[in-house]
Amino acid sequence: MNGEMGQDILKVLYTEEEIAARVRELGAEMAPKFQDKRPIFISVLRGAFIFMADIVRACQVPCDVEFIAVSSYGDATASSGVVKITHDIQQDISGRHLVVVEDILDSGNTLSFLQQYFLTKGAASVTICTLLDKPERRKKAIHADYVGFAVPDEFVVGYGLDYAQKYRNLPYIGILKPEVYSN
Repeated sequence: MNGEMGQDILKVLYTEEEIAARVRELGAEMAPKFQDKRPIFISVLRGAFIFMADIVRACQVPCDVEFIAVSSYGDATASSGVVKITHDIQQDISGRHLVVVEDILDSGNTLSFLQQYFLTKGAASVTICTLLDKPERRKKAIHADYVGFAVPDEFVVGYGLDYAQKYRNLPYIGILKPEVYSN
């Protein structure tokens, strides 16, 4: 399980091959909706950057890409509930169709905030595509339009997801051993 970092993984939930197959399926599902719309795919940094690269390639439509960085976790394992933008998108989104690409939808605080933020800025539509969905943690009434996988209420890392900036580069998604983050 990938050397030193792999020793901290309790269980692999989704393998590299399973993730790649699901991303291809998601791209194929999304392509017809956006065929003639030239959407802007917006990656929520940092966790979604790997998923974003793969989903943009899998969804074979003309598109733009953007990045937004928000903070609600810091190095904690639970959201503070307060979302702040630390790096905003750079282009005008008025009248544009957006695809917000996120690594995980759990409390819903970040995606609820971003959806309202982008609509206020004049987006024609905001579609949410999340790699992982953890519905039992939801605090806001928000649902993703496209979901890679449902995950249990465990602390997951890999494929962009981190704990204190570690484990993002694991090629799979795994459950982090509790003793790693409970110290």
